[in-house]
Amino acid sequence: MGLIGRLIYLMVFDADYYQELAEDLHEREREIKAARGEIVDRNGVVLATNRTVCTISVIHSQVEEPERVIQVLCKELELEETEVRKKVEKVSSMEKIKTNVDKETGDRIREYDLAGVKVDEDFKRYYPYDELASRVLGFTGGDNQGIIGLEVKYEEYLKGINGTILTVTDARGVELEGVAEDRIEPVAGETLRVSLDYNIQAYCQQAAQKVLEEKQAEGVGILLMNPQNGEIYAMVNVPEFNLNEPYELNTGVDSSTLSDEELQDQLNQMWRNRCINDTYEPGSIFKIITSSACLEEGVVSLDDTFYCPGYRIVEDRRIRCHKVGGHGQETFVEGIQNSCNPVFMDIGLRLGAERFYDYFEKFGLFSLTNIDLPGEAGTIMHKKEDIGTVELATMTFGQSFQVTPIQMAVTVSSIINGGNRVTPHLGMAVLDKEGNVIEEFEYRTKGDIVSEKTSETMRALLESVVSEGSGSNAYLEGYSIGGKTATSQTLPRSANKYISSFLGFAPADDPQVVGMVIIYDPQGVYYGGTIAAPVLRDIYDNVLPYLGIEKS
Repeated sequence: MGLIGRLIYLMVFDADYYQELAEDLHEREREIKAARGEIVDRNGVVLATNRTVCTISVIHSQVEEPERVIQVLCKELELEETEVRKKVEKVSSMEKIKTNVDKETGDRIREYDLAGVKVDEDFKRYYPYDELASRVLGFTGGDNQGIIGLEVKYEEYLKGINGTILTVTDARGVELEGVAEDRIEPVAGETLRVSLDYNIQAYCQQAAQKVLEEKQAEGVGILLMNPQNGEIYAMVNVPEFNLNEPYELNTGVDSSTLSDEELQDQLNQMWRNRCINDTYEPGSIFKIITSSACLEEGVVSLDDTFYCPGYRIVEDRRIRCHKVGGHGQETFVEGIQNSCNPVFMDIGLRLGAERFYDYFEKFGLFSLTNIDLPGEAGTIMHKKEDIGTVELATMTFGQSFQVTPIQMAVTVSSIINGGNRVTPHLGMAVLDKEGNVIEEFEYRTKGDIVSEKTSETMRALLESVVSEGSGSNAYLEGYSIGGKTATSQTLPRSANKYISSFLGFAPADDPQVVGMVIIYDPQGVYYGGTIAAPVLRDIYDNVLPYLGIEKS
């Protein structure tokens, strides 16, 4: 009676639990990876897609001819015999021999019809243009999961849902004939449409590569953005790396000579996106922000006159102008055109450290831009109470603090677009397989950064910098271009390394494109107006007509 009672309890009340245990013993599960969603540019050009690859596995209990299996797998997969033998002879439910095997090889192994050898089709991420926008797009790991860039930022949309293959075996682990496989089909990821334009990105990358080689620079960054809504058309960091071989160094260094730690450090440096991950002293481009703050506060007018002897004495420091002999008598307008440091020191001192700091806050320089890429760096700045007269004087022309290039582009955009701080972004929409929009992304805009009057004045002043002043190398016939040059020295100053840059926008009266060119440690001539401005001019010569902005 006791045994009967126990049987009833096990077979009725505990039946579900033991049924589950039995199924776990008899069912073998193999994963089917989902196809990752594609990344396409604003015009539908595919920037990231998938290639069919295979995963080769062995099931020990089903292998009938182990020596033949070892021989075939060594030959087709080009692996060492000891490595394959170890996995084939290991007593386990399933051993993966190799992943990401090209489909042709997988098909050949399948044709041998070897008992116990499984060939499952899989997907590997593929980038049709290799190095194009490498640090922006990012790449995936062996598990098809995003590692850097857009691939990791939009993982939830791109990854999809993996499927499974269920097979039934006997107690020895041998598959039962006549019992059909149970398949749960994978669900592919969704397509991400981004604001990058393949043609603009490719052209900017060529321009950056050219100046990199000509100036034997350490690196070149180019950023093109719509200042009205924050859409990024191009983001270049040369030298770029090959997305299809993301663990191969682009420096020419033999990775076999490095320790694991050294190699990882070099790879981390290679994957860094300098436009958002690194800060720098912006130099004279920051004079745009100093001018705007002083005009807003009413401490300077366009007719104010200044005298530049080539330097200013601030406390115990002699802070010089880039023109050693000085600019002499000049108006505020001429001071901007000449990029004269003493003029900006004077107006900065009129504004005062406290108000200057407040404008940093108002312009959003202490906040992140919230660009949709991982790892954005913040502004490195003095504490308010530590800003003395010398610090204030150097800050007015963009030294003694650091910002990211994207922060500069966004802040200047808010000054020239009428006073609206936009959120820079790449993600535009999520699409289904048929290309229908599932979700459109929306981004925050903050108004009242500067008044419309100040914005209009700054557009006119910056247009005169290109048409009459230090930015004349960016002048392009038929287009009104506004901009500002910069040359800043990196730390430590004793290294004599410079960053040359130029920020320009067009058309000057109604900006549709803002662009930045940053050349890191150029050899020879290093002035931003001489080497960076012509790069943006050549880019605009091609990009403006392409965007439908006609000459006037």
